[in-house]
Amino acid sequence: MSVKTARLQLDMKGDTQIENITKRVQEMVGGARLHAGIVTIFIRHTTASVMIIEDEPGIRADTKVMWDRLVPPDPQWQHNTRNAGETNGHSHLRGHLQGPSVTIPFADGALLLGTWQQVVVVDFDTCARKRELIIQMIGD
Repeated sequence: MSVKTARLQLDMKGDTQIENITKRVQEMVGGARLHAGIVTIFIRHTTASVMIIEDEPGIRADTKVMWDRLVPPDPQWQHNTRNAGETNGHSHLRGHLQGPSVTIPFADGALLLGTWQQVVVVDFDTCARKRELIIQMIGD
């Protein structure tokens, strides 16, 4: 069993921006020279998440609407009222719900995603930020 770790940096704009990283993760898995195992994609931030979606324009729009309905921006979130100048309380709460990582099996150096499944990063924050992801592959 081997463990290989890679990093991926993204420039994100916030406001529930979705960035597809499937191809980059697949390249890392293929380059790791592991036959089969699992890969975990973990984002090192509390106002962004990693998830699997069918990446098409309608789902991208629906995802933003869903998050705006479930956890709306609100200046009265305690994070905002207790920390002068903060406006991203909803961004943290969305990150809590979605979570910071996904794990995907791979075989023969290829991600075992379903036909329409794509790996994306969703940035919930209120401003542009650099995002760092850890891609950790465990396998033989």
